[in-house]
Amino acid sequence: MSRLPVTVIGGYLGAGKTTLVNHLLRNAAGRRLAVLVNEFGALPIDADLIEAQEGDLIAIAGGCVCCSFGSDLTAALMQIAALDPAPDHVLIESSGVAIPGSIMATAALLDSVRCDGIVVVADGGGVRAAAEDAYIGDTITRQLAQADIVILNKADLAAAGLADWLQTLAPQAAVVTCQNAQVPLDAVIGMGPHPAPAHDHAHDHADDLFESVVLTLPAGTDAAALAQSLAEGPYGVVRAKGWLRGTDGMALIHVVGRQWSAESAADTAREGVVCIGPRGQLDIDGLRRLAG
Repeated sequence: MSRLPVTVIGGYLGAGKTTLVNHLLRNAAGRRLAVLVNEFGALPIDADLIEAQEGDLIAIAGGCVCCSFGSDLTAALMQIAALDPAPDHVLIESSGVAIPGSIMATAALLDSVRCDGIVVVADGGGVRAAAEDAYIGDTITRQLAQADIVILNKADLAAAGLADWLQTLAPQAAVVTCQNAQVPLDAVIGMGPHPAPAHDHAHDHADDLFESVVLTLPAGTDAAALAQSLAEGPYGVVRAKGWLRGTDGMALIHVVGRQWSAESAADTAREGVVCIGPRGQLDIDGLRRLAG
């Protein structure tokens, strides 16, 4: 049985986590998302998205759900995994003062969970001052240091050089900028269960700030080496996911920021690796050369 992919969304109070989650739910494109929060009051799901509420579970349009877990995250994850059908992806929205790595470490205790990355939202107008504050600065810097992807929200308020400054605090992360948390779902949680058709090499996303390319790899490609190149190479890749016929059979690769993994996959998987990055920064020609 495949493991349930989990992404933690962190960031300080007011950074835009709630706006991001509602945006992702509105643009789920048929994927069933589960959102876990400490309490519903901490994440006000937009009223027009809610279809029904029963106990700790809210049914959201498009087959998504929102669940309150209080202090028992593992029990909530087990409950979500038991749903039929199970969701395609779980988003855990942390509180503004929580350390996202600790939340992910708790989720990772379950064998049924696959940790898919930590996304930290930063307020373009206030993150630097907050990081330098004597009382909350340590929390801000620890959140950023644990990120795989930093979403620089409210980019219109950001001072020059802020993205470079964030990169120094989050050296292992990809930093992407946006306004109103308008980030494509694929940039946050990776691709759906299959890549796009192979002929659709580059296509736009709703906010026109990102673009993607689907790579078809020759049989016998070293999956681990490819994943490492996508994560650490100069290609501008924020997320990548896909299947290829590697040296030891079919393999599934994941890239989030500069983190990567490669694992064996069912031989029936559709081949193709989707790479996504900011428009103008994604080196599509370089990626195609990499793919041979």
